[in-house]
Amino acid sequence: MQELYIHIPFCASRCIYCGFYSTTLPHLQDRYVDALCREMEMRAAGKAGRRISTIYLGGGTPSQLSRKNLERLLYNIYKVYDVAPDAEITMECNPDDVSKELLQGLPINRVSMGVQTFSGQRLRFLHRRHTAQQAMDAVATLRSIGIRNISLDLMYGFPGETLEEWQADIEYVLALKPEHISAYCLQYEEGTALYSMLEQGMIEEADEELCLRMYDQLCDTLEAHGYEHYEISNFARREPSLGTSLRSRHNSGYWQDIPYTGLGAAAHSYDMETRSWNVADIKEYMAEIEAGRLPSESEIIDADTHYNDIITTAMRTCEGVDISRLSDAHCRHLMAEAQKFIDSGQLALDNGHLHLTRQGIFVSDMIMAEMMV
Repeated sequence: MQELYIHIPFCASRCIYCGFYSTTLPHLQDRYVDALCREMEMRAAGKAGRRISTIYLGGGTPSQLSRKNLERLLYNIYKVYDVAPDAEITMECNPDDVSKELLQGLPINRVSMGVQTFSGQRLRFLHRRHTAQQAMDAVATLRSIGIRNISLDLMYGFPGETLEEWQADIEYVLALKPEHISAYCLQYEEGTALYSMLEQGMIEEADEELCLRMYDQLCDTLEAHGYEHYEISNFARREPSLGTSLRSRHNSGYWQDIPYTGLGAAAHSYDMETRSWNVADIKEYMAEIEAGRLPSESEIIDADTHYNDIITTAMRTCEGVDISRLSDAHCRHLMAEAQKFIDSGQLALDNGHLHLTRQGIFVSDMIMAEMMV
């Protein structure tokens, strides 16, 4: 089994947080989808029979594509790849893009929406186009066309945000009963308008202690409402009748070291022996594909790099690292570095799995850095 990820870096407006391409010119869309279809054919050549278990359209806003281009892209995926009958097929959407006309009848069975907040003030701060009401209407529309797996993204740690305001956002999202919730603390990425505002003193970063309290509040509230906290930033609704929860199968594949193929500008691919990445510039990407060349670089993954990858992915999950997967040398290194964090209560070893505790999640980056080689 393998995962398929398709990067579509389009936005209808230039969000000050993400900084994706703020263009949806029809000719650019058509040309980009042409390039995606050609790339999948080039990458699949000589690899017949490889089954795809999940498909993810994301990395920007695929819902900015026209219905015609979405149909063309999905048709080509099914033509080129052996897609499993029960494949999880996720599409990222802007709430204000969701419509029956765009999505009904497509083989999409999971939708991920970047709601971010239900506060009009904070949505305007992010320069998001949608309103809180549009987000709620989008969920209703998705339900009406048979989408039974919806993931909603939230953001916390806005300048001036209070615990009470954050709790209100959590309550809003719970009222929509999504199958999956992701939540992230607002980050200031270099090169974005948000970062410039911070550098110029126009806004003030939220206090770290307050952000930790917000994270605790999130975890406690969602777990009390039947969500499994299965990864640092991700929560899946428990389904007692199935004896499991509705985790993202695609993202779980990354954390479980499953190979994946990435298509599109800036997309990465991984086959357990090598990692490759496409050029990020859209125009250069399309020109190279049109010339019959894959616009990518690659690196061979040695044993130490593979170990470090396992630490930075599996350690993010509630199960943690299965130490039986490691070589003797890497296992000895890991346990030697982990002991002080076990003693401090930030890591725990259960049934052969080393994992973060709630206390350890707060300093997970530091812990993972210490355990790498």
